[in-house]
Amino acid sequence: MAEGPVALRGDAAALVDAPSLRVAAVVPPFRRGSGGHATIANLLRGLEALGHRTSVWILDDEGRHASENPAETAALFHEFFGPLAGPVRVGFEGWTGADVAMATGWQTVAQVLRLPGASARAYLVQDHEPEFYPTSAERDWAAWTYRQGLHCIAASPWLADLVRTRYGAGATSFDLGIDHERYRPADVQRRADRVLFYARAVTPRRAVPLGLLALQELHRRRPQIEIALFGEARPIAAPFPYRPLGVLEAGDLARAYSEATVGLVLSLTNPSLIPQEMLACGLPCVDVASESMLATYGADGPATLAAPEPIALCEAIEALLDDPARRGRQADDGLRWAAARTWPAAAAQVQEGLRAAVREAAQP
Repeated sequence: MAEGPVALRGDAAALVDAPSLRVAAVVPPFRRGSGGHATIANLLRGLEALGHRTSVWILDDEGRHASENPAETAALFHEFFGPLAGPVRVGFEGWTGADVAMATGWQTVAQVLRLPGASARAYLVQDHEPEFYPTSAERDWAAWTYRQGLHCIAASPWLADLVRTRYGAGATSFDLGIDHERYRPADVQRRADRVLFYARAVTPRRAVPLGLLALQELHRRRPQIEIALFGEARPIAAPFPYRPLGVLEAGDLARAYSEATVGLVLSLTNPSLIPQEMLACGLPCVDVASESMLATYGADGPATLAAPEPIALCEAIEALLDDPARRGRQADDGLRWAAARTWPAAAAQVQEGLRAAVREAAQP
């Protein structure tokens, strides 16, 4: 970035009231099961339904897709995350500009700043990414991206407020959606003795060691409770017996959420998609009482929030296991809360964020 950002086209004022925008999303390399890429694809489909033209440009700085030809990579993107009307490209050969060039992760911001022919720039912020790293160059680089003048479209009001107050960024927010065709109560019998834990150990912000300690205590107190873990392809070493479910596709996830008694998800930064998809399937869930979760659900909302301590989490799970009426009330509250979370609604909020980015670019 020694040369600095490329100048914008200078025509943003003419786009302020345009009914349709050309939105180019620059995305990191992907793998099957990436929730971040699934969110991007869901939002782009929603923007297309609103009349916008979208494109995806994969910045493969890791070489993850080096063994694939571009058509194979595009086909995998569609297979993993669903079809899009606009093109999916690897690299930037054929780049012709965009009304809004949109970064979608900290690694993509420098590239977006150097792309020519953009009228405005935006930054789809799904989490506070500096927290993904210990003290390091990567942590500093991630924080740097929020100070580069891109309008941030953040995946919760809490996250939008964070990038505004800590980094001085312009920011709007959207609410993560739920695919209600997939995530809804399945026609299966709900058990009274199964706790389901999202144990994605490769993602440190999911606090799997903390969850395992809480479940170890739960097993000590109630060895008759079945504990099931999902989110990792490989078995996890745990100090208690459990049922390994592995990485589940959406249909299997909905069934697992509909069979379990209590769900456990730990969200140390921005809220995960997982607890709201559990709620959409009628599964009462426990998460940590972090700032982001309290801002999203409230202290007495549809999710049970507990201190990030093993005993507190264990006791929150026990309180739900012991009280079928409370579980029923929380399930009903969760279904009502989840009903308003849709991807079309999220795309409409992102559309407003894109228009805010255009307005900011139009200012002298």
